[in-house]
Amino acid sequence: MTADHLATHARDLLAANRYLTLGTVDPDGRPWTTPVYFASAGLREFYWTSQTDALHSRNLAERPQVSLVVFDSTVLPFHGRAVYATATASELAGEELDRGLRAYPARGDRNAVALTRDDVTGPSPYRLYRATATDVWVLCPRPPRQPCPLHAIDRDHRARVDLDAAPAPGGG
Repeated sequence: MTADHLATHARDLLAANRYLTLGTVDPDGRPWTTPVYFASAGLREFYWTSQTDALHSRNLAERPQVSLVVFDSTVLPFHGRAVYATATASELAGEELDRGLRAYPARGDRNAVALTRDDVTGPSPYRLYRATATDVWVLCPRPPRQPCPLHAIDRDHRARVDLDAAPAPGGG
């Protein structure tokens, strides 16, 4: 296993899962997490829609630094698989909104209905958001009770994904 395998592992996890847990902070410094249906563009960009009056939307409007995790809840105990990230998030507008609408909800295998600008602008209560990752980690893949091949560590640990080493096809 190499560092490039970690990026591939992260992309595979993102492609296989539909929800991420978004972490924000309220004005009093209290953490708030919420699941959101997402689509990713490579390993850096995560898109979702939410109502503007949702607590997490209000939180990120004031404090755009967020954390997120995408985890595979279908695996057996001690077989954890997850992608973690710290990011800066914002509501999208203009050309960035158009770009986001091309990415979200994406993936034809999800049978999701494409959104239009009208769905996320004007009087609609929904907006399209993007979190742009500054750092990404994976739960280093390893068999239970065995050391991981990359670090020889025999317990759960995160491994940083080099976002520049192995871009996804198309520059993601």
